[in-house]
Amino acid sequence: MKRKIYADLEKWKKDGAGKTALLIDGARRVGKSYIAEAFAKAEYKTYILIDFNRADEDVKDLFIHYLNDLDTLFMYLSGYYNVKLHEHESLIIFDEVQLFPKARAAIKYLVADGRYDYMETGSLMSIKKNVRDIVIPSEERHIKMHPMDFEEFLWAMENETLMDIIRKCYEMKKPMGQVMHRKAMDYFRQYMIIGGMPQAVQEYVRTRDFDKVDRIKRDILTLYRADIIKHAEGYEMKVESIFDEIPAQLQKHEKRFKLSSLKKEARFREYEDALFWLDDAMIANICYNSTEPTVGLKLNMDRLTLKCYMGDTGLLISHAFDENGIVSEEIYKKLLFDKLEVNKGMIVENIVAQMLAASGHKLYFYSNPSRDDSESRMEIDFLIARSKISSRHNISPIEVKSGKNYTLTSLRKFTKKYAEQTYIPYVLHTGDLKEEEGIVFLPLYMTPLL
Repeated sequence: MKRKIYADLEKWKKDGAGKTALLIDGARRVGKSYIAEAFAKAEYKTYILIDFNRADEDVKDLFIHYLNDLDTLFMYLSGYYNVKLHEHESLIIFDEVQLFPKARAAIKYLVADGRYDYMETGSLMSIKKNVRDIVIPSEERHIKMHPMDFEEFLWAMENETLMDIIRKCYEMKKPMGQVMHRKAMDYFRQYMIIGGMPQAVQEYVRTRDFDKVDRIKRDILTLYRADIIKHAEGYEMKVESIFDEIPAQLQKHEKRFKLSSLKKEARFREYEDALFWLDDAMIANICYNSTEPTVGLKLNMDRLTLKCYMGDTGLLISHAFDENGIVSEEIYKKLLFDKLEVNKGMIVENIVAQMLAASGHKLYFYSNPSRDDSESRMEIDFLIARSKISSRHNISPIEVKSGKNYTLTSLRKFTKKYAEQTYIPYVLHTGDLKEEEGIVFLPLYMTPLL
């Protein structure tokens, strides 16, 4: 399957390989190992892939005993994997490198040696357990890999042209027109319910069987639970309780995550590590309240007020509708034909968070629950900053609407109160592109272009 990250790997090989190792960080099952090996096969004469999930102690011992004798290290690796290494033409991949941090620490010396190129893949790269007792190498270029985005989903569905039309209409601020908009929304709904996990997408492309797709997504959720129990040392129960609570919290009209739903007297400091774990594992996308919508949203971030989205919306659906152990084909079809009455807002807001995160945005929202001042009381789903900062008009408020009938009270209050700071206010909805009273209404599938 074609992935955009491949272009980043090519860029690294051209201008960074030899000076840095490339670390691909992402959730389990997003395709890190696959893309690293596909790149190695296509771009190098030979490669060695060391999977630290399966590597035996003999291989691990090489990184402990032979870092001062790299000739012997490479001789043993070449012999063990039966691969001839060629200077400047071979790639060595450390797969699931978080499971053996000493190999990650060795990157400093291996890159300095300069004979071969190095790539690492892994998840949970920042948690204490995976960086304990090592010096994180400065010779590491770090990129995040997300689930497949909408355009990658279209490619998998053998549609190479639709996103170009969507992009052109977005740039020209022109509606798609009834026929093309309906076609784009049909594809988008499929993307929303299948999600972007490559195995699930591949199964859907191959069979169009929702039951089979759901089983794959459920297997991934089971894997995530096993990872929580295995790797969230000391706070696995807290991580699991947050993970299980995500759908219920998103289902509420006010989607802020309430710790009191986990435990009556719960405090943020008790659950901070657990939230960080889910964010770092890229199982969840954390969205923080920015109390002042100005340049530097992070500077005004309220860490105690947050929303917790699933990293992949397809997984959210399998996570949320699991009363009978599997999401029925009937529910998938209702979602596909926009006939499901409940939970639609939860799913649509989650997919917007997923698309914004995949486009490189940090996630922020704006909430002011003032009881005294009705003009100040508002909630905006997302805030994004302009890529080119000016002296004013830098922040775009975004409202997400899943239905056809809605009000824009909060958005209008926001643009009035923060007129100096507001750039373009957006409404992401199921309709076509239009502009009214200074507000740009975009179809949901244009979110990645913001």
